[in-house]
Amino acid sequence: MQPDRLYFTDDDGANQLLAEEPLALLIGFALDQQVSVPVAFSGPLKMKQRLGTLDADAIAGLDPEKLEAAFREKPAIHRFPGSMAGRVQELCRAVVSDYGGDAARVWTEAKDGDDLRRRIGDLPGFGKMKITALGSVLAKRYAVPQAQELVPGHPTLGDVDSPEALERFQAAKRAYKASLRSTS
Repeated sequence: MQPDRLYFTDDDGANQLLAEEPLALLIGFALDQQVSVPVAFSGPLKMKQRLGTLDADAIAGLDPEKLEAAFREKPAIHRFPGSMAGRVQELCRAVVSDYGGDAARVWTEAKDGDDLRRRIGDLPGFGKMKITALGSVLAKRYAVPQAQELVPGHPTLGDVDSPEALERFQAAKRAYKASLRSTS
């Protein structure tokens, strides 16, 4: 099963790219740090428009200054364009060296949940929360069997199946973060 869109942004083209291009999905997760979900997941489409490609090998081999310039172009792809350009290039290099440039192999060739957890965790910038979030998307939107055991008992991006669901998810996430601040 492959969805035709992942409703993580308010841009239909970005949502379609996220669903169709495994590297776009990984890049979106890499960018999902200190920016809103829609900003992070709009990044892959902006990259493709500015670079003319979303090919792991091409991005991995790109002059780092050229990639950073694409990230800094207005509107910037991320609030930290320099460091995130480096992170995305590092991610693309890992996809090239470990998976022959085919980002989908991260999950299609995983033997089981533990192997998938390790594979995602080995990607630059992917810690425990991103392992769970990506695992949930793979389980709930792509029906990847190896990802089923990565799904937590709380809502994640894997539950977002419409623009309205994204709004509910973001509201719940804001409320959760506010509750953490009020108890500390």
